[in-house]
Amino acid sequence: MNDIDIPRDADQVPVQPASMRRAVLNQRRAVILALVLAVGAFWVTFGNWTQGALAAAGVALGLINHILTEFAIQKAIGAEDPVTRNAYARSSLLRLAVISLAAFTLAAVFWEQGGIGVLFGLAIFHLIALTLTAIPLLREVRNS
Repeated sequence: MNDIDIPRDADQVPVQPASMRRAVLNQRRAVILALVLAVGAFWVTFGNWTQGALAAAGVALGLINHILTEFAIQKAIGAEDPVTRNAYARSSLLRLAVISLAAFTLAAVFWEQGGIGVLFGLAIFHLIALTLTAIPLLREVRNS
């Protein structure tokens, strides 16, 4: 059925330490998606470089959030002591608060030049990244 050999004992799987490099490499599709969306932001704004750059900044914030989420998961998996739900929730809330604050600050500062593009870029990246994440899960559910 599946070509993946899943070990029966969790002790058989070596846990690698969390690293930002590995987080980026694990999220290659998200990085490619961000590049395509950033280029698309400039193309869709028909040469209005300010609006394109602001939408691309929103996409970049989404990518940063995505990679930091992967890094947090790596840290939780590699931790000697199990990470509690409360600690993981606080970490996620802090990360989302910083990303949201950055997005709203950029949108407010550049409102006259099309600052809302930051929020659109962020939202579109998250919507498409969520879809790309859900597709393999739906396939797995369908196959089982």
